[in-house]
Amino acid sequence: MSNLFTSSIGRKLIMSVSGAFLVLFLLFHMSMNLAAVFSADAYNAICEFLGANWYALIGTLVLAAGVAVHFIYAIILTLRNRKARGVIRYAETAHEQGVSWASKNMFVLGLIVVLGLLLHLFNFWSKMQLVEILGQHENSLGLSPTDGAALIQYTFSQWYYVVLYLIWLAALWFHLTHGFWSMFQTVGWNNQIWLSRTKCLANIVATVVFLCFALVVLVFFFRSLCPYAC
Repeated sequence: MSNLFTSSIGRKLIMSVSGAFLVLFLLFHMSMNLAAVFSADAYNAICEFLGANWYALIGTLVLAAGVAVHFIYAIILTLRNRKARGVIRYAETAHEQGVSWASKNMFVLGLIVVLGLLLHLFNFWSKMQLVEILGQHENSLGLSPTDGAALIQYTFSQWYYVVLYLIWLAALWFHLTHGFWSMFQTVGWNNQIWLSRTKCLANIVATVVFLCFALVVLVFFFRSLCPYAC
């Protein structure tokens, strides 16, 4: 059991399992956010259901643990890889055959994703679930913590948040295109047939996640530009 936490394969397996969990959450969160595009009432009903209820709080803690485990093991693996490669990495060319740009910059992409997550927590979690946990009826914007649609509209009426979120989503796309298929590679699906299939699936999943989240950002941004015409 200790090998799971100390060996390279064990650490990669933990990264893969935590990564798979986070991908599933992204797909759930993406589906939930799409509801806001079509119906503010439906989205707010979801927000109320997933407020400060005990099951939502447990889910939040599990999600936070998943993010922490994934990030901590990413740091451990990155430092160990750098130590193992030593000075060799300085002699590597910028265009290694068969090595994608995303795979060579996963840690940097991961940092951007984490920074984007912190921004997202500030914009939404701190003004919704945290407000409910504190027993308050309004957030700092004077909105109900369950009025998620109004909060989305306010946030993405600010052009700088639109730019920051699109950068975050682009980094997430690159991170997913490599991380998703390498997850399958870790568990042994790494022959030529499965490698091409998992890479294709990774591109599809990453693109769907990017486009759907970006759709929410842009729809609410353009609605803020023409609230009556759109």
